[in-house]
Amino acid sequence: MEGTDLALLSGSEKARSEYLIAPVLAEVYRIAKDKTTLFSGVEFNINEGQGLSGFCDFLLTLAPMVLEVRAPVVSIVEAKKENISAGIPQCFAELVAAQIFNDRAEKPIETLYGVVTSGTDWQFLRLRDTEAIVDSDLYYLDNVEKIVGIILSMLR
Repeated sequence: MEGTDLALLSGSEKARSEYLIAPVLAEVYRIAKDKTTLFSGVEFNINEGQGLSGFCDFLLTLAPMVLEVRAPVVSIVEAKKENISAGIPQCFAELVAAQIFNDRAEKPIETLYGVVTSGTDWQFLRLRDTEAIVDSDLYYLDNVEKIVGIILSMLR
C-alpha cells in the first residue's frame, strides 16, 4: 500500500491515520457510497456527563451523501498509534454514544460495529444492546481485501 513506509517511519498516529487507515476506508466508501457516508475527525458530543463526547477518528453512517452526521451511525473507527488494545474501551464508549444518537433519532440499529486499528493491525468489535464482543482475531494490512470486506459487511 502506497504511503506505508512513510506512515511507519514517522511513527505518528496522524500519519498512520492519513496514509494507512484513510485509504482503506476510502475504498469502502468508493464501493458503498450509495448507502453510506464516511466522516473523518468529526465531533460527536452525545452526553458530556457520561463522558460520551469528543472526536471520532472515523465514523460511518447509513445515511448516504450527507454533510453532517445523521442517524443511523453504524460503525466507529478508532485510530491508535500502536497499542490497539488500549483503544477498545474508547471505541466501545463511542459505540454506546452511537446507540444513544440513533435511538434519539428514532433510527436504532440492533448491532453496531467498531474498529480499533494502528493502520497495520485491525481489530473488530460489536455492540448489540449491552453485549460487547471483541473479535479475537487480528487482521493485518497485508490482507486489505479481507479488511475492506469485513467493513463492507458492517454496512448491510
